Amino acid sequence: MKKYYRFFGGFLKAQEKWLNQMAEKGYRLDRTGKLSYEFTKCKPGEYQYCIDFVAGQSDQKVKDYKAFLEELGYQVFYKNINLNLSVGKVRWRPYGKGTGQIAVNPGNYNKELLIVEKKNDGRCFELHTTNEDRVLYYKALRNARLTVAVLFLIFSIISFIQAQSFSKGVIGFGLLAILLLIPAFLYQTQMLYFSKKSSIEEE
Repeated sequence: MKKYYRFFGGFLKAQEKWLNQMAEKGYRLDRTGKLSYEFTKCKPGEYQYCIDFVAGQSDQKVKDYKAFLEELGYQVFYKNINLNLSVGKVRWRPYGKGTGQIAVNPGNYNKELLIVEKKNDGRCFELHTTNEDRVLYYKALRNARLTVAVLFLIFSIISFIQAQSFSKGVIGFGLLAILLLIPAFLYQTQMLYFSKKSSIEEE
């Protein structure tokens, strides 16, 4: 058993790449914690991993989706995208749909990601295979980043109004907003790419 401590936050592709690199070295994911990943030995390259962002969905919908993936023979792990370690909290996700806007613990709090494992059959492993699905997926990722970026921008403006100067709070919130706008822009680019690709294929 090997245990590693990592925090990838919203860098889903980096986390996915690392898990696949571990699998290539002969380590299969066995358990996840808020900061930890535990691995058992396996044949090098025996497994593949994909990560799915599910924070905007309701707890029941995520459970149903997880059960569906497991029925297909996949191993599925919950993973957090942030580092809130408190218990009994309620979080509002304005980018979510319906009851997916409210995250509670226990429930879908700190379960924003699904790590999906499958046996390596030599084929590319993707969870979103159609252009339409990819557009919706990147839209959810974009909205999540954009919503938080706007909130930090509002905090920055409020701090500026209160301080009447560029205080540490103003600069800090402003920088966080800019940092979150970068991935939001990248996800928007992906959305446009697959949307255009879908339109070309329909012609």
